[in-house]
Amino acid sequence: MTFQAYLDNIEDKTGVTPREFIELAAAKGFGPGTKSGEIVAWLAEDYGLGRGHAMALVHVITKGDKIDAKHVNSGTAHSDPSDTLWLDGKATKPAG
Repeated sequence: MTFQAYLDNIEDKTGVTPREFIELAAAKGFGPGTKSGEIVAWLAEDYGLGRGHAMALVHVITKGDKIDAKHVNSGTAHSDPSDTLWLDGKATKPAG
């Protein structure tokens, strides 16, 4: 599953876009420098997310929308077509 697919799946499960999760996290004081365990615990308790899905959100909450270029068009199961993740929801994602 691509990184973007994880984020899209989280939106399907929760109805919350990644950008909204960033805002919710900021309201709780989470952002760059926050330990992943704190964010994972919050996402499990409030949204029922498992560790894998929570860790995808940890990345965007603490590091933003860029992923390492080694994951772009790598031909692996986790290969993404771009180094930039779409955070504003599936319905607004440009085609392509």
